[in-house]
Amino acid sequence: MKYVCGLLGIKYPIIQGGMGNISNAQLTAAVSEAGGLGTIGCGTMTPDEVENIITETKQRTAKPFAVNIAISVSPYPKELIELVIRHKISVISLSAGNPAPYIPVLHEHGVKVLALVASVKHAQKAEAAGADILVAEGFEAAGINSSLELTTFTLIPQIVKHVNAPVLAAGGIGDGKGLAAALMLGASGVQMGTRLIATKEAPFHDIYKQNLVNASDTDTMIFGRSVGRVRRILKTPYAETLHNREKAGMTLEEYADWTSEEKHIKGAIEGDMEKGFINSGQIAGLIEDLPSVKELFDAMMEEAGTRLYQSAEELKELLVLNDNNS
Repeated sequence: MKYVCGLLGIKYPIIQGGMGNISNAQLTAAVSEAGGLGTIGCGTMTPDEVENIITETKQRTAKPFAVNIAISVSPYPKELIELVIRHKISVISLSAGNPAPYIPVLHEHGVKVLALVASVKHAQKAEAAGADILVAEGFEAAGINSSLELTTFTLIPQIVKHVNAPVLAAGGIGDGKGLAAALMLGASGVQMGTRLIATKEAPFHDIYKQNLVNASDTDTMIFGRSVGRVRRILKTPYAETLHNREKAGMTLEEYADWTSEEKHIKGAIEGDMEKGFINSGQIAGLIEDLPSVKELFDAMMEEAGTRLYQSAEELKELLVLNDNNS
């Protein structure tokens, strides 16, 4: 945990997940100011659009933040890499594709590389390619997901066992208990997305936030298995229509249109639950309030510390009891 914080220049081992085209400077800066690592997700945005967010983020915080490039999603991966280097961004996260071709040039310019992985094989390949930190994302996570469908609780210890690079846990984490659990599984920190949507600084539609607060444990849905493009979103009228359409049969092109960033913006930014969707991980069932990012992080760290201490004390008592009974 200390190593990750030192490597990234942050106070807490908590990083923000990429949020595609709804990324913004306000939340990114708030995460960094609160002690985590804010992240600008590039999605399908043009380099000029991303550069505007980078510039605004720099105006809001002098602390480190990252840029996420979804390699197979963005039409401009090379241009965005050049943008990161030109703006002297200290950390980049690479997802949805092979990071290997980009790592050498990033390292030449002193950029730390986080690689998103979803299996032991992916993790080993990313480490061999030179990734500094691995973000292991379980199937509980929001948005674009792995078709391998491995859960965070099973994925993290297996990856930690087979790599030497630090591992951050993602998927199904939104409070101090989740952070403590990730650390016990061998992770060095966590990445969060959905929980950060439900914060005061997140400039998303109130309907989106309220839907997360009101969500139950079964209120997310998986789409795209039929076309090999898995995504987890929150149940809404739009999601129900998409579900019925996919059941009836959809081409990849039709599915791509229904889950485009334009439809994402329609739901997340405009609050239109009939014409757009909202991403959500399974952690939504645990969200009950809308704190500031700082309040969230401080509470998480305190709760994680308390949980870890209590667990250690309970384990000691159990060992003593077992010794006395043997």
